[in-house]
Amino acid sequence: MNRSFTHLALFSVACLTAGSLQADQPLLNDGVLPVIAAPTFAEPLLAPFVIAKGKWIPADGVLSVVDIPAEKHIPVLHHKVGLASAVIELEFRWDGVGSLLVGCDGAKHVGRIVINAKGISIAEDSVNPSHTIAQLPLKLSQGEWHKLRVEWKGDQMAARLNDAEIRAQHAYLGTTKVQSWLAATESVKVRNLKISGGVNP
Repeated sequence: MNRSFTHLALFSVACLTAGSLQADQPLLNDGVLPVIAAPTFAEPLLAPFVIAKGKWIPADGVLSVVDIPAEKHIPVLHHKVGLASAVIELEFRWDGVGSLLVGCDGAKHVGRIVINAKGISIAEDSVNPSHTIAQLPLKLSQGEWHKLRVEWKGDQMAARLNDAEIRAQHAYLGTTKVQSWLAATESVKVRNLKISGGVNP
């Protein structure tokens, strides 16, 4: 793929100040999608979760991330289910400067939500490095839990982080997905993960 794909991107960003009920409202998917996974993080991770990089250690309801420097790659956790439409909900915190990514793959990376010190963004992967198609500056406190909801449907991807929303549309995001994934730096912890969606035929 090349950057000729770029002109197909349509995106919009909105910052919301709605109350707590807004956090559970759909972004792209109408109705309730079936729950595919909701690990308690009180026991070891089981298939279809697969640790691809780093260590992901569940204990007492929290998933802690540990970097392995020799791998020279951010820790990555795969969920080996292809979802044509998806809702991924979780809470996260970081106790230092960190980053958290939620993405989906086909034969290669398709799209991702990226959260770091600059804010939240959406990127598509028809080109290398990935192409940011929407971004929203935000400042997130360290040492506090933040609520994240990520959705995709067709050629659209969206996220709600606390009370801020971001969404994007790009033809490449419509690529058939074979898995979703989390990637995070060592300062990140995750809890209350729930993956819902419509499985690819």
